[in-house]
Amino acid sequence: MAALDDLLALCGEISDLGRARALLFWDERTQMPPRGAAARAEQLATLTRLRHRRLSSDALGRLLDSARTEVGDRDPDSFEASLVRVTRREWERARKVPADLRAEIARQGSIAERAWERAREASDFAAFRPHLERVVGLKRRYVECFDFEHPYDPLLDDYEPGMTTAEVRPLLERLRDGLVPLVAAIGERGGGADDACLHGEFPVAAQRRLAERVISDLPLEDGAWRLDETIHPFATGIAISDLRITTRFDPGYLGAALWAVIHEAGHAMYQNGLDPRLERTPLCRSASLGFDESQSRMWENWIGRGRAYLARMLPALGELFEQRLGSIDAEELYRAANVVRPSLIRMEADEVTYNLHIALRFELELRLFEDRLEVAELPDAWNALSREYLGVEVPDDRRGVLQDVHWAGGAFGYFPTYSLGNVIAGQLWAAMGADLGDLEARIAAGELETLRDWLGRRVYRHGGKLLPAELAARACGGPLDPEPLLGQLRAKFGEIYGL
Repeated sequence: MAALDDLLALCGEISDLGRARALLFWDERTQMPPRGAAARAEQLATLTRLRHRRLSSDALGRLLDSARTEVGDRDPDSFEASLVRVTRREWERARKVPADLRAEIARQGSIAERAWERAREASDFAAFRPHLERVVGLKRRYVECFDFEHPYDPLLDDYEPGMTTAEVRPLLERLRDGLVPLVAAIGERGGGADDACLHGEFPVAAQRRLAERVISDLPLEDGAWRLDETIHPFATGIAISDLRITTRFDPGYLGAALWAVIHEAGHAMYQNGLDPRLERTPLCRSASLGFDESQSRMWENWIGRGRAYLARMLPALGELFEQRLGSIDAEELYRAANVVRPSLIRMEADEVTYNLHIALRFELELRLFEDRLEVAELPDAWNALSREYLGVEVPDDRRGVLQDVHWAGGAFGYFPTYSLGNVIAGQLWAAMGADLGDLEARIAAGELETLRDWLGRRVYRHGGKLLPAELAARACGGPLDPEPLLGQLRAKFGEIYGL
């Protein structure tokens, strides 16, 4: 098995370079002093260039040919067969893109993120515009490296391997069209929920203690994670047992920390649940970002905003925030956690309107890469779709087009994965309930490990062996379908709002 051994060694180097880049990225957003930004951009570019050269090398191609012969007719699900198949797919994609272009995208993305921070603080899109124009220009050059049917396809394929715009667009439209009447019905009904108890004075020090306690109570490996603050929360895995979770604290609103930290811990649980044998290979990742988001959204919303979980959390909340939450009951907390109200900020959006925020971003990205929209036109287009999809007026760039960091880093094709994740979570929740019975009763009994273990068997253990469509068929019992999600939302919020 000489070729397979050599393939594993080279894949290990490629993985190490990618994980080192992830560590620098985490540090950039959490610990790095502001004056380190210029040097960090060059460091990220260098690691990206080195990794890409190894990934696209002739040497890797030769090893893949020899390893394929050694694998022979092994089960396609085997580690060896999966390693060769998935690595070849990544190698073939990498061969189409010049290493210097990859590096420049990383460099400009790092520079643009620092510019975004300043522009967001000043609510000044004009200051950010030239940086975003450079990033978009580089991503258009990236798109030209491929021969896909639609210009958005290679961007989407980076996060959802094998999926196309032609598949995703109608799925997200079905989701949007199913949500619009539900939002309208809730708006007409009114009442039913009030989140006033989550707004007020919440000392940041106490919020930190809450966040640490929340993660400690979730089924994550002890000693495998740390929590830090950032402007825009994220989670990244430096290794299966080296998980970096971040959140932000708003002294006037508790929900920003509480559910953001559960969301990011959901990502970490997926990484923590991968088969250790996959470490330092292209298989050591989620099947797609949509599947990854299914876990963050499921743990945040299906579990973290559920009656059973919140009832268990209530004593800790009352202890840490006695003045605001010491006298509320579990039902009041549940209804506060599930207010439906069209809002400006995606990260603070409720379960029902959240996907309308994604529909807005998806539409703008399509227009950009179909050459129907220029970067300079983004603020006006954003504001118009906010009125159309959410019925809200955007007062400034900070709460509009500058609220997310993703475009600064060049992450076009990323936003649809949030809605795909919600769709997958709905299907997984239905399948898990069919297998395990009353999930709320299990959560009330503190059996979160049981849920994690089911997800581990169905989803986590596969890592990146399967394309998302293949994993959906196995884990969810069929292709992606928004109907389970829509049904769950209608039932949950119909009960809360008396529809």
